[in-house]
Amino acid sequence: MSEPILSAAPSTEKALRDEITRLNKVVTALMNRAERSASAQASDFGMFQATVMLEQQVRNRTEALEVAVRENEKINRSLQQERAEQQVLIKKLEEAHNQLLQSEKLASIGQLAAGVAHEINNPIGFVKSNLSTLEAYVGDLLRIVDAYETGQHLLLADAELHRRVQDAYEKADLAYLREDIGKLITESIDGTARVRRIVQDLLNFSRIDSSEWQWVDLHAGLESTLNVVWSELKYKVDIVREFGALPQVQCCPAELNQVFMNILLNAAQAITEHGTITLRSGYADDKVWVSITDTGKGIDPELLTKIFDPFFTTKPVGKGTGLGLSIAYGIINKHGGSISVQSKPEQGSTFTVWLPIQGRASEEVPSR
Repeated sequence: MSEPILSAAPSTEKALRDEITRLNKVVTALMNRAERSASAQASDFGMFQATVMLEQQVRNRTEALEVAVRENEKINRSLQQERAEQQVLIKKLEEAHNQLLQSEKLASIGQLAAGVAHEINNPIGFVKSNLSTLEAYVGDLLRIVDAYETGQHLLLADAELHRRVQDAYEKADLAYLREDIGKLITESIDGTARVRRIVQDLLNFSRIDSSEWQWVDLHAGLESTLNVVWSELKYKVDIVREFGALPQVQCCPAELNQVFMNILLNAAQAITEHGTITLRSGYADDKVWVSITDTGKGIDPELLTKIFDPFFTTKPVGKGTGLGLSIAYGIINKHGGSISVQSKPEQGSTFTVWLPIQGRASEEVPSR
């Protein structure tokens, strides 16, 4: 036979399959020839022996091919799993990068707020002090005027002097001034107190020590956040508070304030004309909860599973980054808590935050 029985071992699965096909053809041809030879010449045993050996080699090659196929499938599954793990890691890296940028931005805001607060508090302090002094001075002047009014009948002897004093009284409208001066001074003092309160709320909201775990009052954090975002809410939202009694919670206060801010701003943006945002709170066992409910347009059911995904937003292009709720989710997860949403289209949404009373950093913070 001039045709070779074996060839070099194939290096790939396709080459193995081609080799097996070729060998099968050779075996079939040899088997047929052996059968013919056996009937014509019973002593031709060499041909039969070669056929048996070739058949064994085919089996060996078949087994090698099956092993190669299994190994290839195993490698493919391993590669697919590794690719999936890489995608997860890339996504986590992207989220971590964006949260780092947001944290750096928040830290910058905190430093800016500290500087602005210092610059504002100084003039507000002396304005408030001056108004208080002015209030005392005006009180003294009005008491002098009262004394003059008491002795006004003594001026009747001098008609010209009496006329001049009377003209001055009427020109100044003293009765109106007496009432309005007090109101103006009181309102001015209240205004300076409100400015100082807003500055303090801004500091509380974005304090520089936000990385430190502290025992804080969540209601105070909510109120500070409301004051910071009030300009976005006051013309379209009524705030309803239904707070329960809460223990202090161990947390990073500035980070939780950021969560409240993101949810409050989303709630306000979901209200098209005028609506209500209701704040509720309570606690059970070792956890506290805070819920924020709006009467806005709600969220479609098919979008509820996506709202915490990075870069997902239902807002028009340029109106939102899609990072607010994703960052909120990351912050609450960092605190060992959870955040959930219930929503119906055209009926509004409720975001509920659950937090452990004693946070994950308990070993770093002295007990109360």
